Amino acid sequence: MSRILIVEDEEDIANLEKDYLELSDFQVEIENRGDQGLKKALQEDFDLVILDLMLPGIDGFEICREIREKKNIPILMVSAKKDDIDKIRGLGLGADDYITKPFSPSELVARVKAHLARYERLVGSGMPENEIVEIRGIKIDKTARRVWVNGEEKNFTTKEFDLLTFLAQNPNHVFTKEELFRKIWDMESIGDIATVTVHIKKIREKIEFNTAKPQYIETIWGVGYRFKV
Repeated sequence: MSRILIVEDEEDIANLEKDYLELSDFQVEIENRGDQGLKKALQEDFDLVILDLMLPGIDGFEICREIREKKNIPILMVSAKKDDIDKIRGLGLGADDYITKPFSPSELVARVKAHLARYERLVGSGMPENEIVEIRGIKIDKTARRVWVNGEEKNFTTKEFDLLTFLAQNPNHVFTKEELFRKIWDMESIGDIATVTVHIKKIREKIEFNTAKPQYIETIWGVGYRFKV
């Protein structure tokens, strides 16, 4: 049975979400404060987190960032804020989805099921052997979603891993930021593609010997990025 953590300060909403999810055979726990929600998310094993943005203690953006530094479980952000910039920021921090209040509980359940199924496909061990990508000292285990650089394992967030893998599997091809945003975030860029630049910077910090002179991910000025082999 999948365990789900709801971090939501509006008790009526949290309880409604909990009731609908439990009817679908999920095990659900609720935290009403951001700081307590973050502590529970990091210390215990959950399969998915439903995260409100406006919380007492710590806001949802900071919680998402800290969870992503240590875990790759799906994160669904929930907010009454409809601004695109909040959606972009949340997705850029590693959230897998962003739902705007008000929403139907059945829609939430459907999205939870979809993200859990996708996550299980990504990390499942049903394949007879792991799919590996190796390029000049970088080893990417697509099945286990792990990365080694010159034999040393590095931790990547979900989107960092997806972006690195996509570039490595398409070497010497120049992609624009807009193309990468659509490929990795599965949505149109809606005018703000800074999240791609941020993720490229974080990836370089983990794989490059000298980020000022990258040997793997090149910037093609005025165009985009290319993984060099």
